[in-house]
Amino acid sequence: MELIFALLVILPLVFPSEGSPISVTNGGPWGIWGEMEMCPQSYQAFGFSLKVDSEQGWADDTALNGIRLMCRHTQNNSTKFIESLVGRWGDWTVFQTCGSAYLQSFHLRVEHPRRGRDDTAANNIIFRCTNGTILTGAGMSWGDWGQWSGRCSMGICGIMTKVERPQGWRDDTALNDVKFTCCK
Repeated sequence: MELIFALLVILPLVFPSEGSPISVTNGGPWGIWGEMEMCPQSYQAFGFSLKVDSEQGWADDTALNGIRLMCRHTQNNSTKFIESLVGRWGDWTVFQTCGSAYLQSFHLRVEHPRRGRDDTAANNIIFRCTNGTILTGAGMSWGDWGQWSGRCSMGICGIMTKVERPQGWRDDTALNDVKFTCCK
């Protein structure tokens, strides 16, 4: 009986139901959540690009500023791009794709608060595709990788990011956390 109860609690976390969000527990503490942006109907996310602010030397580092998803139509292969809230710094990396598969789960590299030193929060992301391919973003290397999110059996169809607005002369972090929504 205890095993059945444990499976009923754990399985939805590992294999979320269609339309459910997936997230990780190590996101940064600063910022506000943007809107959940969805691939159009009959589209699924199969690729991504990151907006990354490279190392600034003595200036303020922000690292990961945005995540853009490339969605593909399930019938005619046309593509659309979606993104949620994005920070102001950095440049977009080249898109990485799952080929004929779709993005399924992720984990996030986050630098934890540094108590008065230059904080960056989210630095990089890795996605797992439905065919098992692993795609590592071209972000920065500060911080630690958290646990993997749950897996979307039909792929990822939505994104919502948590971004800290510019702080003026104070320390900026930009992207802190992200959630994705499983396709229906």
